[in-house]
Amino acid sequence: MNARFRTRQLMQKLLEKTLIQLFNEYPHLAVFISLALSVLVAVIGILPSVFITAANILFFGFVNGTLLSFAGEALGAAVAFQLYRRGFKKKVGNRLDKYPSVQKLVAAEKGNAFLLIFSLRLVPFVPSGLITFAAAIGKVGFTIFLVASSLGKIPALLMEAFAVNEVTKFGWQGKIILLLAALALIYWVVKKRAA
Repeated sequence: MNARFRTRQLMQKLLEKTLIQLFNEYPHLAVFISLALSVLVAVIGILPSVFITAANILFFGFVNGTLLSFAGEALGAAVAFQLYRRGFKKKVGNRLDKYPSVQKLVAAEKGNAFLLIFSLRLVPFVPSGLITFAAAIGKVGFTIFLVASSLGKIPALLMEAFAVNEVTKFGWQGKIILLLAALALIYWVVKKRAA
């Protein structure tokens, strides 16, 4: 688990540095690159978008970077929803019967769908792609999905942006303290789950 976590962190850092380098090489296209990459990450559905948020904040500043990240998340969710709905709705059918929590969202309509999407977007550990996929093959309309998804993403994105901003301000000593605190938290969670 520790090796997988480190590998993921290294990959995100590499993606972040590459994206910042791309922004520096093509500053007049930086907004478009950020939005296009956000859409791609949303459509793929398995990559976390934290590296885009980090690059946006480092290149555009905290406020503009956060706003751009929010726009990218909303646009990405909208495009992914439409693609998933057109490509998977008929094919998936009853194959999701073994996932009751996903089935709730698939079967939900209007107000219930809004609340489910909104609340699932608030939880940072639920993959965005799974939420978008379940909503796309379900009964929820595009407008309800987009509003619930966007509103639910605001708190999570603000926390992500704030964390990225604060970590970039740390010197190496602060980053070591943060790493040790994170490792202690992971150890505590794993120990609690085992008990």
